[in-house]
Amino acid sequence: MDFDFSAILYLWSLFLGTYIGILPISNPLASAPTFLALTRGDSEDYRRLQARRACFYVACILCAFLLCGTFIMKFFSISIPGIRIAGGILVVKVSMDMLAGKLLANPDDPAHEAAMHKRDISFTPLAIPMLSGPGSIGVALGFTSLAKAWYDYAAIIVGIIAVAVTSYYTLIFSGKLVKLIGPVGLNAMTQIMGLLLMCMGVQFVVAGVTAILSDPAFVGAILDAIAGAAAR
Repeated sequence: MDFDFSAILYLWSLFLGTYIGILPISNPLASAPTFLALTRGDSEDYRRLQARRACFYVACILCAFLLCGTFIMKFFSISIPGIRIAGGILVVKVSMDMLAGKLLANPDDPAHEAAMHKRDISFTPLAIPMLSGPGSIGVALGFTSLAKAWYDYAAIIVGIIAVAVTSYYTLIFSGKLVKLIGPVGLNAMTQIMGLLLMCMGVQFVVAGVTAILSDPAFVGAILDAIAGAAAR
C-alpha cells in the first residue's frame, strides 16, 4: 500500500501548529494559581471534576469555532487572508500582554474576587475567558483557512483535544508545578511563550498580506486603476 508522505506531513504540521499555536495563548500554567485559589478548600475529587469540565468546554468551544469558521466567513464576507491578518494581529496583542506579564493572575482583580464566590467555576471564568479567550478562538478560526478536507479538520481537532488534555493535567498538578517553578519561573515561562507566540502572529500577518498582494484580482485592479489614471 502506497502512502502519501507529503499529505501525512501536512496533517502532522496542522496538528503540531494547532497545539503550539493555541497552548501558549491558553496558557494553563498561568491559570494554575487562580485555579488553586478558586478551588481552595475543595476536595481533590471536586478539583478534578472542575478541571475536567473546564477542559471539555474548552475543546467544545474551539472545535465549534473551527467547524463553523467557514460559515462565519461566508456570512460576514470575510476572506481567508483577512482571517489570517486579523488572527495574527490578535495573537500579537495577546503575546505582548504575555511579555508584559499582564496575563498572570491578579488577586486584586474584582473579577477574580467575584469568581471566588462562584461554586461552579468550570465554564466561567475557567473555560471562558481564561483557557479559551479571544486569542485561542482567533487562532482556531485562522486554522480554518488551512483545512481543505475532513482529515485536515480532524488533525486540527486532535490538536485542540491535545491542548485540552495538557491543560487538564496542568491544572491537576498545578499545586506542585507552581511550587516547583515559583512566581519568577512562572513569569519567565509566560514571557518565553509570549515571544514564540509573537513570532507566529507576525507570520500570520505576513502570510495574509502576501496572499492579498499576490491575488490576481487585486493586482489586476491596481493595473486597471493605473491604466485609467494614465488615460486621463
